[in-house]
Amino acid sequence: MEQDERRARRLWLGTLLMASLCFLMLLANPVEAQERQPRQKTESPYFFVKSDDPSVDQLPLKATAVDVKIAGVIADVRVTQTYRNEGTRPIEASYVFPGSTRAAVNGLTVRLAERVIEAQIREKQKARQEYDQAKQEGKTAALLEQHLPNVFQMKVANILPGDEVQVELRYNELLVPQAGSYQFVFPTVVGPRYNSPRSEQAQAAWVSQPTLRAGVASSAAFSMKLAIDTPIAIRELRSATHAIDVTQGDEGRHAQVALARSGEPANDRDFVLDFRLAGEHIESGLMLYPGQGPNAENFFLAMVQPPRSVPAEAVSPRDYIFVVDISGSMHGFPLDTAKAMLQRLLSGLRPSDTFNVLFFSGSNRMLSPHPVPASRANIEQALEVIKSYSGSGSTELIPALRRVYEEPKAEKVSRTVVVVTDGYVTVEREAFELVRRNLSKANLFAFGIGSSVNRELIEGLARAGMGEPFVITDPMQAAREAARFRRMIESPVLTQVHARFEGLDAYDVEPHALPDVLGERPVVIFGKWRGQPKGRLVVQGQSAEGPWHQALPADSKSLRPDAVALRSLWARHRIAALQDQESLEGSGSLREDITALGLRYGLLTQYTSFIAVDQVVRNTTPGASTRVDQPQPLPKGVSELALAQPASSGAEVPGTPEPETLGAIAVVLSMLAMLRRRARRNDGRRLTS
Repeated sequence: MEQDERRARRLWLGTLLMASLCFLMLLANPVEAQERQPRQKTESPYFFVKSDDPSVDQLPLKATAVDVKIAGVIADVRVTQTYRNEGTRPIEASYVFPGSTRAAVNGLTVRLAERVIEAQIREKQKARQEYDQAKQEGKTAALLEQHLPNVFQMKVANILPGDEVQVELRYNELLVPQAGSYQFVFPTVVGPRYNSPRSEQAQAAWVSQPTLRAGVASSAAFSMKLAIDTPIAIRELRSATHAIDVTQGDEGRHAQVALARSGEPANDRDFVLDFRLAGEHIESGLMLYPGQGPNAENFFLAMVQPPRSVPAEAVSPRDYIFVVDISGSMHGFPLDTAKAMLQRLLSGLRPSDTFNVLFFSGSNRMLSPHPVPASRANIEQALEVIKSYSGSGSTELIPALRRVYEEPKAEKVSRTVVVVTDGYVTVEREAFELVRRNLSKANLFAFGIGSSVNRELIEGLARAGMGEPFVITDPMQAAREAARFRRMIESPVLTQVHARFEGLDAYDVEPHALPDVLGERPVVIFGKWRGQPKGRLVVQGQSAEGPWHQALPADSKSLRPDAVALRSLWARHRIAALQDQESLEGSGSLREDITALGLRYGLLTQYTSFIAVDQVVRNTTPGASTRVDQPQPLPKGVSELALAQPASSGAEVPGTPEPETLGAIAVVLSMLAMLRRRARRNDGRRLTS
């Protein structure tokens, strides 16, 4: 009996010791979000303090001049940065600046006194090596790199006292219209960034660029001028961010825009220019850019722009197939939200429309053997069936999509496929290829519903299907996103759109199949052409009044020697497609292909940079040169509190204990409960004995 009591006491003491250790672990590591190591002050911009050393020019960037030429939906932008060393010591200027997320940077030129150095496109690491070597040898050099799609850095080495160096970079971008309105944005300042230690940019030096204090304007001058040329008359042109002066001509197809004089800085906020091209009727235009040189490639751009607004009687009937994921992962909030959204979408259909619903999980089935009219009775029946599903089974997306594209449809009716899923599949590449191959049969819109949607699938499906992605993470968003979808697809002006070239030798045409002309976006066709500018482009489709076609002559009047931006469009489109594919196959899998296109077409990519080197050794003591980081202004409306402070100055967000700590506590509590039961049994035996 005494031996049992001693054993029990030892177990109790051991258990209490384990519980105490677990408690200490919980105190030492209270929240899952807490860092393993003490946090240091985060990398962040710091306030610029001008040095008292008069020998070093701390503000070498003296001016930025922006020259923009917009041809149709393509912008050709030239940014000239002027650096001047007004100190007495050689310097290396470093300047971090923003860019458009759609920018395709395709050229860099350096002007030093009477010399002009055209930069060469190089593989990124090779460009860095050339720049570092030139700097060490005392040669003036410029290096342009991309840190993020919208953050670039310019470095100019060996700027001697009295030097003025002009660096001109050039880029193109596609202006994506929304609701008939085009928008050109030129960012002027990189705002302060909070740099998380877990970020890929955690060690990036560009994040620590100096920033001017609030209310302190940049000493660098800023100017901008734009020339807009379109095949369709410009109806509206305005800027909500800056005062502008506008001059129009050529029956409204040409406009000159410049910044108006004002008393406030122009380079502490984005410049935004909005304009419309839509008229009362469908208008089309063709631009031909002839390449320079015997082996140069020629490029073209054709655009079909829908009217600004479409009367109800002008809208063609449309067929919809809703592809609804009812697998197990959709159970609960995702499927409940999908049901609410589908109710809004179906209720918004017109009686002249037809629809069907395909439900899929491990298998799939159609609501009806064939599309049915969007009558009230059919819609109510469909909604009752949708409400009966609760979500179970696997997620077989590919068979569902194949069945959709095998469904017959009326010849003169345009079809829209709407996929509703959380995207929890691993068949992204196969799905994208399937949608691309069947683009002539239907366009596709994708709705991702859930708190952690597979955005790669949702965005990729919409991109492949010439549609739009929608992501709903909150039930309150369902109504808004459904309304946005309706606005986009309820105004088809032309369906079954086709283009053919007669007499013009066109090739490498993008895209391969044309989507419907909707009320909120135009159709853009681009590619290459050979031979003489002759023949015509015929665009045809089906409108509410019947067949529609328009012939666009390809002749000398269509030639646009100034539309050099068209050259980059095709290459940029191919590179973007390769980047999408690379994201599926893994980082670096298409590095060689992307690099080859970047080098051939002179485009800045994640694998290529621009390097310009003056071969004259100008700085005989390169070791005495000092680096200067050009400060930038605090963005307008942003306070100094935007600059990060040490983590100790703020409270941590409460969290939950680590899983391993909770597990240890659970084990200890289980042992305590077991020993307690054993002690009670022993007490009972002693009493009965």
